[in-house]
Amino acid sequence: MAVDILILGAGWLSNFLIPLCQERSIAHAATTRSGRDSTIAFNFNPDSNDVEPYKVLPDALTVLITFPIEKAGASARLIGLYQSSGSSSETRSCARFIQLGATNIWDGTRKNAGLTIHPVQNNLKWYDRHSPFLHNERANAENETLALSPGIPTTVLNLAGLWGGSRSMRNWVGKVAPSKEVLRNKGSLHMIHGLDVSRAVLAVHANFSRASGQRWILTDGRVYDWWDLASAWGSNPTPGASIQDLESTGGINDSEEGRGAQARWVRELMHEQDVRALPRNIGLLGRALDSRDFWFEFGLSPVKARLD
Repeated sequence: MAVDILILGAGWLSNFLIPLCQERSIAHAATTRSGRDSTIAFNFNPDSNDVEPYKVLPDALTVLITFPIEKAGASARLIGLYQSSGSSSETRSCARFIQLGATNIWDGTRKNAGLTIHPVQNNLKWYDRHSPFLHNERANAENETLALSPGIPTTVLNLAGLWGGSRSMRNWVGKVAPSKEVLRNKGSLHMIHGLDVSRAVLAVHANFSRASGQRWILTDGRVYDWWDLASAWGSNPTPGASIQDLESTGGINDSEEGRGAQARWVRELMHEQDVRALPRNIGLLGRALDSRDFWFEFGLSPVKARLD
């Protein structure tokens, strides 16, 4: 049976996307490697030209590729095998493809953090979808997907950090900032809720011509400061943190109202670096992602923001 949307890889995002499809009466199907939870068993082999595994997949108007592809030629291989596996030569010729990527290809770092900075980032603080990015294996595979347009409509959605449901940033502070020295080098953070990613996918599905052949950045439109989050949501250090680091920074048995020592570390760092208030400005945070293009183009606004 044909569907509107085929989700290749029903992972965490499907917890939001599938209910939204059901709410909007959008016919859908999804795959997992095992075929669990009434999904279709499908395992993508980036090295295989065997069309047989694709024959179990339904025809779809839009195919969403959720898993990362990092091998040269594998993106085009997946799309080509899907198209050629239909019951007739024209069955899947009209399918459009959305590839999910990550925003770490615009991975800027603060110059004063003592970290290596890629040459394309030297003079940039703000990054939009047209900014230079790191051409790692995943980004190159996404470029292969985009290169298929306009003959085969394709687009790439580069996602910021994902949150929602069981994923709460409050639970990550102790792991991300187990010591003052680690926290010192933490700058900006960009996030997007699973519901807003799902809304974005369905917006592209409904208006694919607006997205075809293009790469987009998806964030909730905010730039978060790790110091700001740590000072508000500090938690006890996670197991495995360096004992030397914790002892030297007072991270053991030194919490404020049970929230861990991060609030005190932030206060000390603000004094040491003459930061008057939080959040810090972009010059100190290291990079900022501009996702306005997508929300403007599709007439949407994120409905889940501020990590609440």
